[in-house]
Amino acid sequence: MNTSDKGRSAENLVAEYLIESGYQILKQNWRTKACEIDIIAKKKKSIYFVEVKYRKNSIGGGGLEAITPAKLKQMQRSVEIWLSVNKWPGKIELLAAEVNSSGYINLVEC
Repeated sequence: MNTSDKGRSAENLVAEYLIESGYQILKQNWRTKACEIDIIAKKKKSIYFVEVKYRKNSIGGGGLEAITPAKLKQMQRSVEIWLSVNKWPGKIELLAAEVNSSGYINLVEC
C-alpha cells in the first residue's frame, strides 16, 4: 500500500469513527485552491473541519506535528470559502486526527 492509499485508509477510518460518535459526514476530500479539507462533519449545531494525518510511527514526529501554521492558515481560508458558499450560521471547529499503524485515533482541536 503506497502513502496515498494509507492516507485515504486513515481518512476512512476517522470518518467511520466520527459516524460512530454521532457525527454526520457532509464531505470528504473537499478541495479549494487553498487546500483540501479531509473531512467536513456535522454534530448537533456545529460543523467540524478535520485534517487527518497518518503516521506509521512517531520517528521524525507525529502526525499532529505535521500540521504547520501554514497548513492551519490554508485550512482557515478553505473554511471561510465553505462558510460563504453554505451560509452556515452555527459554530465551527478545526480538528486534527492522528492515526497510527495500529488504527489508534487521536482527535484534538486545532
